[in-house]
Amino acid sequence: MSLKFGTSGLRGLVTDLLGEPSYRYTLAFLRVMSERGAPKSLLIGRDLRASSPEIAGLAAAAARDAGFEPIDAGAVPTPALALEAARLGLPAVMVTGSHIPEDRNGLKFYGLKGEITKEDEADILAAFEAIGPVAPESLTPPASLPTSEARALYLWRAVDAFGTEALRGARIGIYQHSSVARDLLAEAVEALGGEAVPFGRADSFIPVDTEAHRPEDLAILGEAGRDGYDAILSTDGDADRPLMADERGEVIRGDVLGLIASGYLGFDTIVTPVTSGSALEGSGLVDKVLRTRVGSPYVIAGIEQALAEGRKGVAGFEANGGFIQGTDAEVDGRRIPALPTRDALLPLLCALVASRREGVPLSALVERIGAKPAASHRLQNVPSEKSGAFLARLADDETFRSSFFEGLGAPGAVNRLDGVHVTLANGNTMHFRASGNAPELRCYAEAETPEAAKALVADGLERAARAL
Repeated sequence: MSLKFGTSGLRGLVTDLLGEPSYRYTLAFLRVMSERGAPKSLLIGRDLRASSPEIAGLAAAAARDAGFEPIDAGAVPTPALALEAARLGLPAVMVTGSHIPEDRNGLKFYGLKGEITKEDEADILAAFEAIGPVAPESLTPPASLPTSEARALYLWRAVDAFGTEALRGARIGIYQHSSVARDLLAEAVEALGGEAVPFGRADSFIPVDTEAHRPEDLAILGEAGRDGYDAILSTDGDADRPLMADERGEVIRGDVLGLIASGYLGFDTIVTPVTSGSALEGSGLVDKVLRTRVGSPYVIAGIEQALAEGRKGVAGFEANGGFIQGTDAEVDGRRIPALPTRDALLPLLCALVASRREGVPLSALVERIGAKPAASHRLQNVPSEKSGAFLARLADDETFRSSFFEGLGAPGAVNRLDGVHVTLANGNTMHFRASGNAPELRCYAEAETPEAAKALVADGLERAARAL
């Protein structure tokens, strides 16, 4: 069976998730929540995949049978569900596969302290194994459910944070595709005084990745860059990862976007995985950078570590742009409460408002940071046993490593925190890691020019394909 916990929640093939597995995993989660004294209600949200309503119904059936009242938050961004769960003090489950293909889906669980930890995952797995066979009639979802105001409250949080004049005069393109936030993004821009111009709405699910960009998405954004927008906004499927292009239609890297947002919010500490660019430490925008493995549970653990060390303003983000606000912020007398889960809307709006405030285009904000050009992509359909063997060999076999990088530069420092990150003698870097969400091998590279970074990734993946 393909189901497993990855970088953020349980993921796997829809065929493996439908029916008893979704029911049992939700039931296992609620048994863990019951042991921890959780209130007897469960918030349930979902993305726009074709399989998500049925899986949400199975989660509702499990809640009913566990003695919890299921509450339907509907099709809603993951951070909106997390915000409402925190406000009400309730557990929650989000049905989403994020950016992975439509033949896959998943469950993201939120406990009383927010997104579950790796330790929580172990407890859920133990409870799952302890649950016996499930009677077929248990899989029938409740006929009707009470609903939630999660979406409206999430939108209000954005308006309250920035005010109704923050984007006055701005013209913003909204690349809608199948993002669960496709309408909400436009509503947020207009609520802040800007003009939103939606385009690219899809009738079926499109797996938009905010890190390993599809050529089709880059082409769409590049073409939109000729339409006179100040910026173009989008997200991945469940809207916890932003996708932003500047006034020219050029994509802004997620780690650069996270740094701009952190600077706007006045934070002095950022927590980010090893896949984020090397320029963060030297940007001058923050005092401390703490590196972690890839995945929001690891970034959240790093935020908790920074807070334990006495840091006052802490944010986390990943190379995919998912922004985790670890502490409250105050800008222009407006308080923005912490939201310790990946969010797409806040960093998008921070960058837009920062650009308007300084009177410069987004491209100028990006250029100030001086980030080394980077690129990333992936090999799909690579089983974990194959990617694991390749990574182990690259990390531990010096002869193989030297041969692998022949012609690209002599390999120097090796970081094994998450996959294998190699610094080459010419200053370029290359990082390989297995995706935690899908059978993929990902490659990240930094070089002197965008073209060189893309070429380095393509070369690295070609070499990896031969070595697998």
